[in-house]
Amino acid sequence: MIIFSILIVLSLVLYVYYKVAIVKSNDGLTQAYFNAKSRICLGTLVVSFTINQYILYQTRIALFIGIILIIVGIPQIYRGIKEVKHYRKEWKRLNPS
Repeated sequence: MIIFSILIVLSLVLYVYYKVAIVKSNDGLTQAYFNAKSRICLGTLVVSFTINQYILYQTRIALFIGIILIIVGIPQIYRGIKEVKHYRKEWKRLNPS
């Protein structure tokens, strides 16, 4: 249970970090790249929070709500990973150094 608590806090901190970095950046590619990374952090936050809550309560309602939140969180992680790979390739193509 402590692992999920650490994961929740870490993903929340990284999510806020990347969202602030988006506001500070003027480059559209950098903003899209950081937005993709923040999407991964948000999905990780939702999934780890859901698993933590189910382990804590272990009720039927926690299971149903957990299934819904996992259905929402996993696509966020998947889409974020795909976007990070795409924008990383674009970044390397535009900045060959």
